[in-house]
Amino acid sequence: MEENKSNSRAIIGILLICAGLLMIAVNFNWLPWNIREIVFSWQGILVLIGLFLLLSRSNRLGGFILIGIGAFFMIPRIWDISFNWHHLFWPVILVAIGLLLITRRWGSQRIPVENSTEFIDDMSIFGGGDRVITCQNFRGGKITSIFGGSKIDLRTANLAKGRNVIDIFAMFGGTKLIVPTNWDVKIEVTSLFGGFSDKRRPRPDEIRDPTRELVIKGITIFGGGDMEGF
Repeated sequence: MEENKSNSRAIIGILLICAGLLMIAVNFNWLPWNIREIVFSWQGILVLIGLFLLLSRSNRLGGFILIGIGAFFMIPRIWDISFNWHHLFWPVILVAIGLLLITRRWGSQRIPVENSTEFIDDMSIFGGGDRVITCQNFRGGKITSIFGGSKIDLRTANLAKGRNVIDIFAMFGGTKLIVPTNWDVKIEVTSLFGGFSDKRRPRPDEIRDPTRELVIKGITIFGGGDMEGF
């Protein structure tokens, strides 16, 4: 995990250096105007973020999706096309969301049918709700929020032994988790124009079980979430 963080910092440093050099080139008029419009555009920013995700290996699927969307809408800036390309914005976004949902089902951790009560598989699209988890051997699961959100209450649940993972995906939405303050939780969420934070306030006298760990991982795009304690 520390190695991944170090790699991510190095990649961010390289990208910042490249951005600085590009700005210097713009200030000295070393770049043609049409290239400036392409590089310093929202499409270029999406491609840049996608490259970061690919190089850091934090979320390759999200990287490919962002690069695809950015490159698709960059086409009319490169070639003169009579068709109004902006009419395709929402159709392309919907297709991208659909691909994400399909690949999340195939690519993320699979939930055994015989132990389904020990996992959570929550999906909120254009809506949401509250769920209370009472499982005494909770092992993680998947939470998807798109233009909506949910609240997951884990106060009466107990973690299973070992590493338990909740895979989160939030786009224009978010998730709130209520987690006991004595749980050992690690956040490994990649956030683009959003974030995921731990707002718990553990007490000094609390003892955490080192044999039980909850890992929050995934990606948030124009969305996010937080974790509260009790």
